[in-house]
Amino acid sequence: MKTLLGRKLGMTQIYLPSGQAVPVTIVEAGPCEVLQVKTSEKEGYSAAQIGYFPVSPKHLNKPERGHQQKYAKNLYRYVREFKVEENTQAPGNILTVEIFQEGDSLDITGQSKGKGFAGVMKRHHFRGGDATHGSMFHREPGSIGSSAYPSRVLKNKKLPGHMGDKRITVKNLKLIAVKPEANLLFIKGAIPGSNGSFVVVNKNTIS
Repeated sequence: MKTLLGRKLGMTQIYLPSGQAVPVTIVEAGPCEVLQVKTSEKEGYSAAQIGYFPVSPKHLNKPERGHQQKYAKNLYRYVREFKVEENTQAPGNILTVEIFQEGDSLDITGQSKGKGFAGVMKRHHFRGGDATHGSMFHREPGSIGSSAYPSRVLKNKKLPGHMGDKRITVKNLKLIAVKPEANLLFIKGAIPGSNGSFVVVNKNTIS
């Protein structure tokens, strides 16, 4: 299993031996505890639930507390399920950043920053209209459909609306450095979300 849950801590830069400055995102990944393990025989598929970020019982509702207490002593704020090979994990196993190595290619999944209600120029990068020479058309979307036929606005039309706050995966980011003693990963480039937001770190095995 090459997946961990973690938190985005912020960005900085690291100097490589060549002297090049590389922008990196610092992610606190794990330690994660394996909670429930599902098997093909019982549930019909093989998967493992892992928990991250211990919290007190008051931060979880009753169903969440009851489910986690079946498999672990600690309670976790962030629990996710991932498919694994049969008989490779057991409840109570601890996963740390040591499953990754420098140079690995990672896929990072997180919730992007919410920007609120935005117009088409900011949200979809529309060009907009003329600013001068008598133009009254500046930041509007323009025509959004025909008249007689089909007499409706087609689905997926790019219009103003809520921008950001979506689940996004950035693929093939290079792992620059690992600090096992602090559970830290230094990942090249930017990742989705604000500082302190939860992310999923998965090793890319395709590339």
